[in-house]
Amino acid sequence: MKVLITGARGFVGRHVSNYLKGRGFGVVRTDARSADITGDLLDNDFVFSKLKSIDFDAVVHLAAITDMKKTIEDPYTCYRVNDFSTLNMLELASRKNCDRFVYASSANVYGLPLELPVKETTPFNPRLPYDYSKVIGEHLINSYSKHKGLPSTILRSWKLFGELDLPTTAIPRFIKACLNDEPIPLYNGGRDTTDPYYVGNYCRAVELCLTKKEAKNEAFNIGTGSELSIRELAERIKSFTGSRSEIQLLPPRSPLEAEPMRSYPSIDKIRKKLGYEPLIGFEEGLKRTVDWISEQMKSDSMPHT
Repeated sequence: MKVLITGARGFVGRHVSNYLKGRGFGVVRTDARSADITGDLLDNDFVFSKLKSIDFDAVVHLAAITDMKKTIEDPYTCYRVNDFSTLNMLELASRKNCDRFVYASSANVYGLPLELPVKETTPFNPRLPYDYSKVIGEHLINSYSKHKGLPSTILRSWKLFGELDLPTTAIPRFIKACLNDEPIPLYNGGRDTTDPYYVGNYCRAVELCLTKKEAKNEAFNIGTGSELSIRELAERIKSFTGSRSEIQLLPPRSPLEAEPMRSYPSIDKIRKKLGYEPLIGFEEGLKRTVDWISEQMKSDSMPHT
């Protein structure tokens, strides 16, 4: 199977590309920069001429604006990029008669969840423009599945981490602070919860979605099915690194944050339908991430000649 991966130069895209290549898939990477095929997914000529001329059997659509702050400041660009790029890729996949379209949605579609653990049937409760953009994206997927017969799969992911992650996200920030014995500030006492899991497990889920007939026209939660508070996460990273960092329990930044945001998934559906199991545990994933960040910090501190 030959797979076109959008957003292939991002954190998740690089992992998925390398994983699928290692598993014997043909991989074509596209992104706005430094990819096999470089271009803008909003550009119809690029999508329906250049990309259409390439041979591929499936699409893994990862490209999106994921910076929450940017999506709040500029909802228009968030919707334009996240949803019109999805529409273009769906139309391209339909014209190419692709065997599968895998869409990277998000746990954010559930917002502050209306039940725990979150099931695929839990009602959507989006809060931010990014959340709404993913809800819209899912409706587009379902329409093309229903009206154009495009076999598709939606993955709603919880908190990914691993090598190549953006340094501004929580886990890399906590790791770097611990390696430097710097304080770790936790707003609202770090009471929010999520399900952090290593990116290699996501790659395995993508592979199952591409190859299993049971994945066609389904949506799946993806994570480990565990709940971890941000405070517990910081404490585990501190313990793992043997750090002397002080964990600072701070008040909420706004009254809206006073109520803890608890969110973790049931992964029963993806287990039963696709045989998914998290293959790389939290500790092993953390070790790989700490080792990578440590190497990055060493190279950054070396004098350049």
